[in-house]
Amino acid sequence: MLTTDFPIGSPCWLDLGSPDIRATAAFYGAVFGWSFQEVPGAGGYGFLQLDGKRVAALGNLDPGARSAWTAYFRTADADATAKAAEQSGATVRVPPMDVMQEGRFAALTDPQGAEFAIWQSGNTIGLDAVSEPNALVWAELHTSDQDGALAFYKGLFNWRVRVFEPSPGMNYRVISTAEGDQQQTSFGGIAPVTQTAQPSAWTPYFAAADVDALVRKATAAGGSVLMPATDVENVGRIAWLADPNGAPFALIKGEPQES
Repeated sequence: MLTTDFPIGSPCWLDLGSPDIRATAAFYGAVFGWSFQEVPGAGGYGFLQLDGKRVAALGNLDPGARSAWTAYFRTADADATAKAAEQSGATVRVPPMDVMQEGRFAALTDPQGAEFAIWQSGNTIGLDAVSEPNALVWAELHTSDQDGALAFYKGLFNWRVRVFEPSPGMNYRVISTAEGDQQQTSFGGIAPVTQTAQPSAWTPYFAAADVDALVRKATAAGGSVLMPATDVENVGRIAWLADPNGAPFALIKGEPQES
């Protein structure tokens, strides 16, 4: 289960690039009840908050990029991790750089094309709230090369992996941090892409007290349904959505690591 202790290798931050920050903040406010607080002098970047706690962040979309959520994984040494990633076939989109006194980050693309980031904590370890309703609870990678992706990320973070088959023939791998009880420290999964043209990508899951109610709120606010709310045996009730700019995200009621 993801916690705000954020051990090395766990997702500790989450942000979204948007072509219209205010409109995007309004969408997620309508769905999750988040508020937006801009950081002075940060070029429009700011925090998405739930009851005063940071649950994500939002900033301007880079030129030529598609709107998408980016998961940040905690590392003890951003420079060393970025170098190791590049040597293993990743692309370093943004080299390691300091974010004032808060930490040091780098933006990367894995060998299969999925974008992610790394975070070496300074004053900020990570988000203020996770694994509660309307906050991040799970990070899932859909990839064109499941074995290759597993080898890549294990090389960076020493993740532990266990096979999970919620239904016969479903090829899913649950990932956990290197330290602690393996089941208790699981925070995400890796699965093959479901369509040939589907790009490799990380997608955040937000915990939902009522998946169907949040789907209705999202569609009413201009979002679209990528996968309708569905009960998945041994997992819970899930749905996949896209915000008005096309950024995918998922909802879940239930904790996959309990299966």
